[in-house]
Amino acid sequence: MNNDCLKLTIYCGERGRADGGFAADAFTRIHERHALQTSVLLRGVAGYGAKQHLRTDRQLTLSEDLPVVSVAVDTRERIESAFADIRRLPFGGLVTLERARMLSGDIAASPLDDQTKLTLYLGRQERVAGRPAYQSAVQRLHDAGVAGATVLLGVDGTAHGVRQRARFFSRNAEVPLMVISVGDGDRIGALLPELGALLARPLMTLEQVRVLKRDGKRFGVPALDGPLQKLMVYAGEQASYRGRPLYTQLLHQLRKAGAAGATSLRGIWGYHGDHPPHGDVLWQLRRRVPVVTVIIDTPERIARWFQIVDQVTEETGLVTSEMVPAAPLA
Repeated sequence: MNNDCLKLTIYCGERGRADGGFAADAFTRIHERHALQTSVLLRGVAGYGAKQHLRTDRQLTLSEDLPVVSVAVDTRERIESAFADIRRLPFGGLVTLERARMLSGDIAASPLDDQTKLTLYLGRQERVAGRPAYQSAVQRLHDAGVAGATVLLGVDGTAHGVRQRARFFSRNAEVPLMVISVGDGDRIGALLPELGALLARPLMTLEQVRVLKRDGKRFGVPALDGPLQKLMVYAGEQASYRGRPLYTQLLHQLRKAGAAGATSLRGIWGYHGDHPPHGDVLWQLRRRVPVVTVIIDTPERIARWFQIVDQVTEETGLVTSEMVPAAPLA
C-alpha cells in the first residue's frame, strides 16, 4: 500500500487532564477507537511550553509533568475523524497535522525528494535473526550512508489498529516504537524494499525535510514559508556545549530568548553522520543514547531560534527543518 496520509502530533505535559483522566491516555483511547494504523506515545526527558516551566528528568524536583508527545498516522479520513474527537478535549498543548506518504505490505523502490525523512513503526520486541529489528534497520540505514537515525521507544499506542500498552511483568512485544531517519532521497528510496522485507508487517512514512547542519557543517537555513516551521536537533546525550549537556543548554537558551516551547526526547539507539550506531548496554558506565529536540514556531521566529541552534551545534549534531502546513490548536 502506498497512500497519502496525515500525521497527527500532540505536545503537552504528562499530567495534563482531559476526559476525566490524563490527557495522554485520552489521546490513545481515541486512536484505539478509530483503529488507527499506528500511534506512539513518547515520554520526553526535558522541555517547556507556554507557561515557560522547564521540566527535566535530570533533577528530581523538576521531574513531575514531563512533556509527552503523541504521534498518530493513518489515511486522511481516519485522522480527520480522530482529530475531531481530539478537538473536543479540554487540554493545553500544541496540535499539528502534517502530510506524509504511508507505505506498507510489499514496498518497492521509489524516487524521492533530495532530502527525505523516513519513519519506521514497529514493535519493541520484534527481532531479525535473533537481533532487535530496530537495530537491524538502523544498521542498514547506516551502511547505506543515510545521514542519521534515532529510535524512540513508546509507552503506549496502537499497532495496525490494536492498542498496545506497556505494562509491568510483560514482554510488551507489540508496544510500538519509531525509527526516525533523515538523509538523501535517492539513498532512502533505493533502500525501501530491503527495509520492507526486513520486517514482518512493515509500516513506514515518508516526509519532505531539509538537512541544515551535520557535525558542525552548515548546508542551509530554515525556509520562511508555511504557517509554522519545525526544527529537529539530533545529538548524543553525552554531547556537550560549554560544559553542559547540549540538549539542556539548548533548552535553557531558547527559553531565555523567549521561544514558546521545546521538547527533548531520549532515544534508545541510533547514530548521526559517520558515527557507528550505538545505545545503552549493560556494561557501560556512561549512557550513549541519542536525544532529539523539537522546536515549532512561526517561520520568522524559527529563523531567530536557528541562530541559537547553530551556535549550540557548532561541533556536533544533525539539524533538520520541516514545514508544518497546519497548526489547528495552540
